[in-house]
Parts: sequence; C-alpha cells; structure tokens
Amino acid sequence: MKLLALDSSGLVASVAILEDENLLAEYTVNYKKTHSQTLLPMLDTIAQMIELDLNTIDAIAIASGPGSFTGLRIGSATAKGLGLALGKPLIEVPTVEALAYNIYDSDKIICPIMDARRSQVYTGIYDYEDHVLRILEDQMAIGVTDLAEKLNLLGREVIFLGDGAPVYRDLLESSLIIPYSYAPAHVNKQRAAAVGALGEIYYARGIVVSAEAHRPEYLRKPQAEREREEAVKSAEKTEGEHL
Repeated sequence: MKLLALDSSGLVASVAILEDENLLAEYTVNYKKTHSQTLLPMLDTIAQMIELDLNTIDAIAIASGPGSFTGLRIGSATAKGLGLALGKPLIEVPTVEALAYNIYDSDKIICPIMDARRSQVYTGIYDYEDHVLRILEDQMAIGVTDLAEKLNLLGREVIFLGDGAPVYRDLLESSLIIPYSYAPAHVNKQRAAAVGALGEIYYARGIVVSAEAHRPEYLRKPQAEREREEAVKSAEKTEGEHL
C-alpha cells in the first residue's frame, strides 16, 4: 500500500510518503512559518522528486491531535481536502502516540510531552511489549507536576521527547525521583514518517474514516473559548456578590 502522512500538530510541519513499510520521502521543517504556507508546497516538492501521482495513494494518515489548535485545523483541512479530492480514506493517528513511536522497542518508558501552556502538557505514557508499542496511559492534558507524580509511581526509567521537554525541563527535574533522559534531535519532534508507520498498522486493522467524518481531537477547548468561559464565570460571581 502507498500512504501519504501529514503532521502539523505542533511547531513542526512534516509530510511523508510510505509504500509497503518503506519510507520513500519525508520533508520536515521546524521553523517559524505558518503551516498553511508550508504543507502543500512541501507535498508538491516531494511528489515531484519521487514522481508521485497522488491518485496512486491508498490513504492519508493525519496526526489527529492533540496539539496546537491552529496547526491541527490546518492539517485536518489539508487532509480532508485531499481525501475528498482524491476519494481516499483518512487514518487518524493520535499525535502523542506517533511521537512515542519515534523511539522504537525501548525497554524504558517513553513519555512524549507537548507544551499546552499554563504548566500543562499534552502527553501519554508508553512502553513496548513483544516489539509492539503499548499504551500505559492514553493521551491526556495534565499538569507537569501531576505527570511527574504518575511517572514516579511507575518506578521505571523514562525517555522524554517533544516540544514540551525543553520548556518544562527544570520543573520535571525538580519533581522526578526516577532515572530519565531526553531523546536526541533526530527523533525528539513530530515526524510524518512516524505518523505514516503507525498509519500502516491502523490501515491493516481497518481503522480508517472517510474524509467527511474526520475531526481533530483537541482534548481541551481553545484558549479563547476557555477565557470567555472564565470571564463569564467571573462576571456572574461578581454580580452574585452585589445582590
């Protein structure tokens, strides 16, 4: 099978083409540009380089969230648009699970962390059993100190990766009592190749959706919506105090 994979869930924009467990091309950029400016040009570039006819792909794997609200919306719209235009199904790959899959077959716990602001992260807790990635704690939004407490209770060495690792490094190191390390640069951020590799597994299991049915998984409400709700609650509280 031939698969197009996309990831714009965080700071990184990444596009990959895989065929029968073989990575044909990958284009990844971690720079200050809007994903709406980069994803389709990146796809066009690698399609030209490998002489790809997009009609020959079987499905589109998309990092489905959590992550940046803007990034997820751009990736989702791109995948949906391509899926509708090409008549191809989508494979929704959880962002944090794909991040964890950058580290293969480790005997340690793998903990990807994406910065969710306000001392919170999007994360999950994973390890490997019989060479298969295993979910110990499914992806979630959680405070950094609460995550450290969960990891301490497991009592095993942890590998951290993701854009939240440098942001909360000091807080993690002051909270952890277990051994830990950080993944190196070539595997510590989102990669469409990992989304595609997991996508092939999902596809073989029949876990696909139509382009029309795809929706990103935010895990949390957008910040603007949360701020509006907080403002409403504050106003209601103030009004109640004056009654």
